[in-house]
Amino acid sequence: MSERHAKRMRVKTARRTRAHRRVRHRVVGSAERPRLAVFKSLRFIYAQVIDDSTGRTLAQANSAEPALRAEANSPASREAAKAVGAILAERAQKAGVERVVFDRGGYIFHGKVRAVAEGARSKGLEF
Repeated sequence: MSERHAKRMRVKTARRTRAHRRVRHRVVGSAERPRLAVFKSLRFIYAQVIDDSTGRTLAQANSAEPALRAEANSPASREAAKAVGAILAERAQKAGVERVVFDRGGYIFHGKVRAVAEGARSKGLEF
């Protein structure tokens, strides 16, 4: 990795971290409406439903799970993200969660982040 590329990646990461802090200032999960948090790595997509009042994760799903890896072409694709949202919604409903607040994690609500939200909505999770 060139020095120029490394600097660009540090700048992008810092920008996302600042944006995530702004989002987290406004978005707080509670027992009634936990927070649906999304994280993207270069290889996988992760999502979890968190009750911030107790600090507990109520449900989680990610594209690294063997069932999803076999299903989607790439574990980092939009279709994998939509499947992660759908599975997360099913697991959250089993845990008794019907409504959530969406934490986009500092990412733009576009592409894979939006696909996670659409997948969760399609299985009945309310935002």
